[in-house]
Amino acid sequence: MPATPPAADSLSILVIGAGELGSSVLSALTRHLALHPGAARVAVLLRQPAAGAGLVSNARSRELTEAGITVEHADVATASVAELAAVMGRYHTVISCVGFAAGSGTQRKLAESALAAGVSRFFPWQFGVDYDEIGRGSAQPLFDEQLDVRDLLRNQDTTEWVIVSTGMFTSFLFEPEFGVVDLPANTVHALGSWDNRVTLTTPEDIGVLTADIVFAEPRFRNTVVYLAGDTISYRELAEIVDRVRGTAVTRILWTTDYLADQLGQHPEDTMSKYRAVFARTNGVAWPKDQAYNVVRGISTTTAEEWARANLV
Repeated sequence: MPATPPAADSLSILVIGAGELGSSVLSALTRHLALHPGAARVAVLLRQPAAGAGLVSNARSRELTEAGITVEHADVATASVAELAAVMGRYHTVISCVGFAAGSGTQRKLAESALAAGVSRFFPWQFGVDYDEIGRGSAQPLFDEQLDVRDLLRNQDTTEWVIVSTGMFTSFLFEPEFGVVDLPANTVHALGSWDNRVTLTTPEDIGVLTADIVFAEPRFRNTVVYLAGDTISYRELAEIVDRVRGTAVTRILWTTDYLADQLGQHPEDTMSKYRAVFARTNGVAWPKDQAYNVVRGISTTTAEEWARANLV
């Protein structure tokens, strides 16, 4: 639960990564600081530009600098814990926006670096499902590393931590490769059951809400905060696609047995792993009315709003 904040100090924030999520977090932080000048200073950690990357890389760095964001350089995939800790140690709060694409072991290394640096506050990349509820040994092995990170953070009392659980990124539910919504075939597949539910939040909303959590008083520390742009069942998803497209979609149930068989046939297939995970009845959804954004009265994009903006 939130705790009383300490005496005010000069807050410095380092965001790791400037991809889809990192850019959303940076934008939200800079908007907050435009309204509250001097409340904090913001930096971003990026990979050193590759040789020949010149114009695009320089333009991006210039854009960030013009927004008042300091640019730090290190490659989280190859840098050592000591090298990353040297950078993190210059900041009060570190927010990691580097996800699974960075490779196995990266999440653990970033957490170890934050602890080695003694940062005051750390937001690990846990912007997804409720890993505690899902537990170890799930269809997605990378989830076990997320639990390793939680264990590291919970077993120390020097660095405060905040985990932001967001559910699935909204756009991922409609991703053609994921296969739940198959627009060319005018079909919606349910994972496990039509009544199974999934929590969704857009990266833009995650950015806004993460910035709000960073500056919230009383301060959140050593806790999990749940967001929910929307929480819907696969049945409701099919109804949304019906309304948005103005036609009745074909509904096909992929049972848990079918998904397990598909995963057995393709054990290294990332989408097969995620389909099996999101066919679960626990850990992938929570009530929207209890989410941080609803309690705080902050509006978010629903699944239907996203679909109307992007599918039509």
